[in-house]
Amino acid sequence: MRLLKKMIHRDIENIEGRIYERIAARGIILKGSEILLLYTKRYNDYSFPGGGVAPQEDLITGLKRELSEETGARNIKVIKEYGLFDEYRLSHYDDIDLIHMTSYFYICKIDEELGKSNLESYEIANGMSAIWIDIHEAIRHNKEVIANKEDSMGLSIERETFVLEMIAKELTCN
Repeated sequence: MRLLKKMIHRDIENIEGRIYERIAARGIILKGSEILLLYTKRYNDYSFPGGGVAPQEDLITGLKRELSEETGARNIKVIKEYGLFDEYRLSHYDDIDLIHMTSYFYICKIDEELGKSNLESYEIANGMSAIWIDIHEAIRHNKEVIANKEDSMGLSIERETFVLEMIAKELTCN
């Protein structure tokens, strides 16, 4: 799978110490210039549906499970690989120095109508909801949050915005 970007958070001096490895699968679901994303009220940002793949799962199984849980997507078909984003970021856990997150992005198709999502308690508490939004509006919004360095800004917004911009250039007709 092609490497979209390797990112090391600006506050990391070296990639050493106790590193937690996390693998995630994320879905790219387009309908013209609209894209299915998750809006999270706590962070005031748009992100891709998907998430951590359990140790016993392969990437595609984990992706389908996450898409169904977070968006209520049905009849999920993985069309093709898009790319991977490799990042290192600081950890807020005492026993972990860095988090190495590898996110695998896949282009998917789903039924037009979404079913009921099955969010985890922390996702509900964070105000997460699936939404179809114009990709350029999602990019504009996330860039504004980054520019304003909002206190609530999450760690994933830079990754999500970078990939959204690539998709807007490569996969939409605008």
